[in-house]
Amino acid sequence: MAEYEQIRKKIRIGEEEVEIVMNPMMRPSTKEELEAMSPEERLHAKFMSPLDTHTYEAEDGILCMQDVPVKMRDGVEIYADIYLPSDDSGKPMKHLPLLISWSFYGKRPFDGQSDWQIMGVKPGTVSNMSKFESPDPGYWCRNGYAVANVDPRGIGHSGGDYVQFGTQDGKDGYDFIEWAAEQDWCNGRVGMSGNSCVAMTQWRVAAQCPPHLCAIAPWESTTDIYRESIYEGGIPAHTFVRTVMADACGPNLIDSTPDTAEQLYQNINCTYWQDKIPDFKKVRIPVYETACWNHFHLRGSFNAFRKCRSTKKWMRAHRNFEWPDHYSPENLEDEKRFFDRYLKLIRNGWEMTPRYRIEVQDTGDFNYQENRPENEFPLARTQYEKLYLDAAHMSMQKELPEQQASFKYDGQTGEADFDYTFLEDTELTGYLKLHLWVAAESYNDMDLFINVKKMSTDGKELPITLFGEDHPGIWGKMRVSRRKLDEELSTDFNPVQAFTDTEKLEPGQIVPVDIEIMPTSRFWHKGQKIRVQIAGRYIRGDWFEALSWDTDNRGNHIVYTGGEHDSYLQIPVIPPRFQDGDTIIR
Repeated sequence: MAEYEQIRKKIRIGEEEVEIVMNPMMRPSTKEELEAMSPEERLHAKFMSPLDTHTYEAEDGILCMQDVPVKMRDGVEIYADIYLPSDDSGKPMKHLPLLISWSFYGKRPFDGQSDWQIMGVKPGTVSNMSKFESPDPGYWCRNGYAVANVDPRGIGHSGGDYVQFGTQDGKDGYDFIEWAAEQDWCNGRVGMSGNSCVAMTQWRVAAQCPPHLCAIAPWESTTDIYRESIYEGGIPAHTFVRTVMADACGPNLIDSTPDTAEQLYQNINCTYWQDKIPDFKKVRIPVYETACWNHFHLRGSFNAFRKCRSTKKWMRAHRNFEWPDHYSPENLEDEKRFFDRYLKLIRNGWEMTPRYRIEVQDTGDFNYQENRPENEFPLARTQYEKLYLDAAHMSMQKELPEQQASFKYDGQTGEADFDYTFLEDTELTGYLKLHLWVAAESYNDMDLFINVKKMSTDGKELPITLFGEDHPGIWGKMRVSRRKLDEELSTDFNPVQAFTDTEKLEPGQIVPVDIEIMPTSRFWHKGQKIRVQIAGRYIRGDWFEALSWDTDNRGNHIVYTGGEHDSYLQIPVIPPRFQDGDTIIR
C-alpha cells in the first residue's frame, strides 16, 4: 500500500451524490506484533482488542460495559464502552446522566501502552478509562455520571466508513443519544464533553437537535475546516490533518480531507466543504465553550460561540494549552457545576457565572488578570486604533506617514519587522487586522505569514510560555491571490476571505490586502513595544505543533507604506473601566 492510498468513493450528502477521496485506516496490530516492534515502529502502530461484549470492573466502584453494539438508522452498527458507577452490591447504578465522548481516536487509545500520558498533564492525573481529550470516567463516574466512549461509524469495530466532521457524524450522534436515553442506566439527560477533535463533533451532533441532548461543553473547537485548517488564509496546509488522520485505526476507510481538497474541491461553497460547517443556528441548548489564546482552535471556538443561538452559553478564554486546562482541578469542578445544573437539574447558582471570562496575558506564564468577567466579545468599550507602518524607519506610528516608502525582502528567506512603542500601559483585547499594500516583484502570487509580538523596552521578545516553550505570537496568514473578502462575513474589525475566486498578480502589481489576525487579550506596560512581523514562510521557531504549509513564493516581496499606501495594523485598545487620578481599575 502506498503511504496514502487513494480510493475514490461516492457518498450522499443531503440530496447530492459527491465523489470524495478515502484512505485505508491504520491496520491494527496484535499484541504479539506490538511487542516485537522497535520503539520507533510502535509510534506508527496501534493495538485494537478483539470485539468482546461483556461487563467487567474497570476500577473499584466503576463498571465497564465493553463493546456495546448500537444500531444506526441505516442499520450500521457502532460500538461503545460505557462506564457506570456501581452500588454497594457491585451492580451498576441506574438513572444516571450521561456524558459522551465522540471522536475517531478510538475508545480505548491506551490499549497496548504501559502508561496513558497526555502532554502537559502529570501521569496518574487521567485514568486508563479515559478516551483521548475526553471526560475521564475515573472522575465523572465517582461524581454520579455515566460516560460513553464511542467509536463512530468506521472506527475500530464499528461498521461503515468514516466521513470526518460532516452531517453523517451528526446524525449518528443523534441516534446514539436517543438510544442511550432509553436505557435503564440513563436518566434521559445527555451531555457531550471533550476538547479539540472531541469538541468539534459536539457542534455537529448538537446541530441535529437530538431531543435528549441537554448540554455540551466543546472546549477548543475548529469549526470551519477549510478556513481554519486545510486552507488557513488560502495557503494549503495538509500535513497536520494527515498526521491526525493517521491515528484512526480499523479495517475501514476514512474520508481524506487533504486528498479531496487537492484533487476535487477548491471552492468553499461546494457541498463537500459546506457539509463540514455545523448549522450553528440550530444549537439552542446550554453551551460551555472555552478558547485558548495561543492555539489554532481559537478562531473556531469564538466563531461557533458567536453564531450558536443558545440563550444559555458561557465562554472562558485562557492562556493555557487545552490538555492541562481540561484536566486541571479547578476547571474540572467548574465543568461539573455546569453539567450538574443541566444534567442533574441541581440549582447550584451556575447561571450567575459571567457570560465571558477572559485571562489577560502578560509575559511568560504570567497573566495580568485571570478570569475577568465580561458581558460580550468583542468588548463594547473597545477603541480601535490604527498604527500606520512606515518602511522608511521600519516602525509604526499613529499618523499616516506623508512620505511613501517600501521595504523589500526575499519571499522565501526574509522578513519585515515594524515596531511601535506604547507610551502608556495598554491592554489589547479582541480582533486585530492588518491592512497592507504589497507586490510580488517578479512573480504572480505571494504568501504572507504574520506574527504580532510583544517586545521589551530594550527590544527583546517577551513571549507567552506554554509547556516551557515560547509561543510565537498572535498570527494571521494570506495567499494574496485569494485576497477577495466575503462581504457578508467580514466586519471592519475582522476581515474574512471569500475563497471563491483566484486573482493572480502581475509581477510588480501593487494590491491592497486585509488580513485576519486572531483575537487575543494581552497587556503592554509603558515603554514596551508591539512588533508586526511579515514573511513568506512559517517563522514560528521551535513551537511544538506539527504545522506546515505548501507555500508559493518566488523572488522578492515588497511592502508599501505612507501616502496613498496606508498600510496599518488595527488594534483593539481597552480603556480602564474606571480611572481617577492615579487610580486605575481594569
